[in-house]
Amino acid sequence: MTGPDIAQISVAQLAELEPLWRSLHRHHRATAAVPVLADDNLSWRRRSDWYRSMLATGQAFVLVARDGGAAIGYAFVHIRPGDDDTWPIGAHMAELVSLAVAPDQRSRGIGTALMDAVDAELERRGIHDLEVAVMAGNDRAVAFYQRRGLVVGELLLFRFGSPR
Repeated sequence: MTGPDIAQISVAQLAELEPLWRSLHRHHRATAAVPVLADDNLSWRRRSDWYRSMLATGQAFVLVARDGGAAIGYAFVHIRPGDDDTWPIGAHMAELVSLAVAPDQRSRGIGTALMDAVDAELERRGIHDLEVAVMAGNDRAVAFYQRRGLVVGELLLFRFGSPR
């Protein structure tokens, strides 16, 4: 199999990500060790609003993988200042906000191709530090990122509802 075609898209093209986000959101509900928002419509509305706001700053990019013109995966990356008080980060760092691959395309190298393209774009921008959050319980995603050299640096804890 040759790799997918991967290209950046603009904010005007975000709607084509909706089915991929919905499938990722359903995957999160199936694998997460904590409660995940049940309403797919609300989830997409909030996610797409967030994407739009990050793209509006000029400090984000979206890469879409296509097969025969159809979107089969995407990576959304946000760039921010790296002046961190804890971590030895360069002038800027990247956060992989979302990596989504269509369910019927998983385990076919699409995520790897997208991450290779993300790394190439970050290298082009002179950014070497990357942060990725993974849903607790998504062990396959953790293993994927660890194979790419990422390590656990922080745990994020939640409280849903009032304290006891």
